[in-house]
Amino acid sequence: MAKTSAKSRTAYVCTECGAEHSKWQGQCADCGAWNSLSEIVLEPAAGAPAAARRSGWAGKAEAPKITALKDVRHSEEARVSTGIGEFDRVLGGGLVEGAVVLVGGDPGIGKSTLLLQALARMSASLPALYVTGEESLAQVAGRAVRLDLPLDNLQALAETGIETILQHASVARPKLIVADSVQTLWTESLTAAPGSVSQVRESAARLVRYAKETGTAVFLVGHVTKEGGIAGPRVLEHMVDAVLYFEGESGSRFRVLRAFKNRFGAVNELGVFAMGEKGLKEVPNPSAIFLSGSAQQPGSCVMVTREGTRPLLVEVQALVDSSPLSNPRRVAVGLEQNRLAMLLAVLHRHGGVVVGDQDVFVNVVGGIRVQETAADLPVLLAVLSSLRDRPLAEKTVAFGEVGLSGEIRPVPNGEERLREAATHGFKRAIVPKGNAPKSGTFKGLEVVAVERLSQALEAAAE
Repeated sequence: MAKTSAKSRTAYVCTECGAEHSKWQGQCADCGAWNSLSEIVLEPAAGAPAAARRSGWAGKAEAPKITALKDVRHSEEARVSTGIGEFDRVLGGGLVEGAVVLVGGDPGIGKSTLLLQALARMSASLPALYVTGEESLAQVAGRAVRLDLPLDNLQALAETGIETILQHASVARPKLIVADSVQTLWTESLTAAPGSVSQVRESAARLVRYAKETGTAVFLVGHVTKEGGIAGPRVLEHMVDAVLYFEGESGSRFRVLRAFKNRFGAVNELGVFAMGEKGLKEVPNPSAIFLSGSAQQPGSCVMVTREGTRPLLVEVQALVDSSPLSNPRRVAVGLEQNRLAMLLAVLHRHGGVVVGDQDVFVNVVGGIRVQETAADLPVLLAVLSSLRDRPLAEKTVAFGEVGLSGEIRPVPNGEERLREAATHGFKRAIVPKGNAPKSGTFKGLEVVAVERLSQALEAAAE
């Protein structure tokens, strides 16, 4: 009598935190997310070694043992340039051997274009493989020709089965793999449909393990949900070394690549690109594109924000208008809306400026999202300028955090921000007293140091 195989069983995995549950329920008991449980099929444990042997991983790694950290040999990671300066900046200076990078973004934003450009440039010195699961090889080759990319050393594979991909990789031995996209990959060891939580998680895990064992760098392209997050289980972002998001306003030719996680570099680092006929081109001086270049207008204030290791000059615009509603609107684009409401309350209490019966709209020009508190003071100055219909003095810049008691608090890297403002020809800076230069001055830049919101409003009115 033939031996029957062990039965598979099902479980329910939370797409937000990755926790497993024995039965479906409306809310995840671990993270509290609603309607986030997806059914997966669990294979019997006896099949795991066989799957490992099929992938060629069994017996390669040494048995782990406890080691004192002082005895562990380590060295600085050798980085390889992608040939695109802004891409290298976001990665932390270049691509590290064995790194796994997840790149997400809206459809058509330029993820495949950027990775194809980088792959074509790096293939001149490194063996590289472009794996496409959504397009045919003819479509990939046609895009490469339109972008005028060198095709001599560029190899491609149209495949979605992870076992087949790893088998080809073990023969070709590339040092760089691009998988476009991870949601199309599937493994024959699971019976779930491609794109399901279990397939995405297992396929990504196979690629991560292959990257770490062979030292191959891997780029994973990820789909984005309507909420703006990468589709699939949230545990996917924990498995990789870096998570990059492509952002951009619809209709704008500028794209922003931002690092939300990076084990080999700074988080929240920013790279700016411009989309053209020949693909994405890096913008070495992004401060210039985020400024209007025209004369100062009412409701406008230029601030110096800091993204990663780079100071950026961006324009904050405000529009204050009488509201026909009993509950006036507070709309913030590029800023946190709850913080805008808090700042308006501080402006009323400690600045004596009443906007309770006014609609207030605030926008950061260029599609940039400012997540630091240095934007507090520029936002209030722009709101006051719009309310009074009087522009700030020409070539004025500001930054600083505003406290609930009306104090102006310093922000990190004040001198670097002032240096960036002076480089772009600004004449006056309203900054917290704690960020005033300790020694020396910046040529052509008058620094007005303030401690209270009332002092800042008086300085803006001069």
